[in-house]
Amino acid sequence: MKIHFIGIGGIGMSALAQYYLSKGHEISGSDLTMTEITDFLRERGIVFFVPENPDLVIYSPAVKKSNPELKKFLDAGIKCQSYPEALGKITKDYYTIAVAGAHGKSTTTAMIGILMQKAGLDPTVIVGTKVKEFGNNNFRFGKSKFLVIEACEYDSSFLNYYPEIIVVTNIDKEHLDYFKTFANVKKAFRDFILKLPETGFLVFNKDDEKNSKFKIQSSKILFKIKNYSLSQKEAKKIQNILKIPGQHNVSNALAVLQVARILGVPDKISFKSLSEFKGTWRRFEEKSEIIEEKKITVISDYAHHPNEIKATLQSAREKYPNKTIWCVFQPHQYQRTFYLFDDFVKIFRLAPVNKIIITDIYDVAGRETKDIKNEVDSKKLVEKINRKNVRYISIACPSEASGEGGCDIEKLVKENVKAGDVLIIMGAGDIYKLADKF
Repeated sequence: MKIHFIGIGGIGMSALAQYYLSKGHEISGSDLTMTEITDFLRERGIVFFVPENPDLVIYSPAVKKSNPELKKFLDAGIKCQSYPEALGKITKDYYTIAVAGAHGKSTTTAMIGILMQKAGLDPTVIVGTKVKEFGNNNFRFGKSKFLVIEACEYDSSFLNYYPEIIVVTNIDKEHLDYFKTFANVKKAFRDFILKLPETGFLVFNKDDEKNSKFKIQSSKILFKIKNYSLSQKEAKKIQNILKIPGQHNVSNALAVLQVARILGVPDKISFKSLSEFKGTWRRFEEKSEIIEEKKITVISDYAHHPNEIKATLQSAREKYPNKTIWCVFQPHQYQRTFYLFDDFVKIFRLAPVNKIIITDIYDVAGRETKDIKNEVDSKKLVEKINRKNVRYISIACPSEASGEGGCDIEKLVKENVKAGDVLIIMGAGDIYKLADKF
């Protein structure tokens, strides 16, 4: 079958494309920009062009129905599915384990997939980040009945899926550009959970219940609920064996342990797998680098929600209690920055780091509105934070006339970071390219 992907460079789309490629289908794709992900797909044998008559077109949720390429196929009567619709169809063919939650999805999904692999369960895995154990890929093709997926709540995408096990890491005020209210977020999670069959399992973070005020109240519930919590006895052991820092990662690992027990994996295998976990791409990804003959620690991190930022910065301070820590943060999406503005201000005012640089907001194509873009920007955020050693610098090198002294971020870092310092480069946009420069 000939399958064409519009927006193939997205982290979920690229994994799904590899799934169909592994199944023997002929895959083509298109995207607005070429990245290291699209380069990787080329190496796998996926061609980049727009075919005339594909059998199926799968498009990213970021692609609007008015997109000329998608519209062409719709008008021609060719079968078109969104990424969640296509993945949802696949979940019906497997024993699916879906990891949902505002934060921690990618790490938890990767941990589960790796553990199941080491336990001999040979799962297929679709995850929202690159995993070292999967050959630095966001996809693993397995030959068993098991499928492990990352289930995003945006656009209520996860309502398309049919899992036997649902993991909920936490529920937070996220994607408010779509949901508008936190009540709507919680309703979407409730609807997703209630899709579980009688034979299903919900693995739920008990520690998050107080923060989210989320409760499942339904007479329809027949599935089993397995809670996990940092207060359980295994938490200390996991904290001692994990290579990745932070209580949030201990919590993620406890969720993984619960899933493994449901699947009948012995704890001995589970603890060994968790102790060997190397982390994932841009999730507290550490490297020792030499910058201007000075050895520093560079941490690339995907955090873009206030609570994720808080967890990452706390983890860095716990790991490096006596070092000077720099944080370069790129806000992700004007809508998120607008809706969570006060939360961002609070987090950065109290952040346990020495110096903070906030750069321009990453504009997410198809997700922004002109009125919101006029309401919020990084300069306003820095002014509201009103904390010494927090400053705004454009990610592009400004001119002397701009008032920023002609000092771009790369130059500032090279001139001011001292040997032994820790540099955190944070955000979900293209700020990771700055880490690559070092």
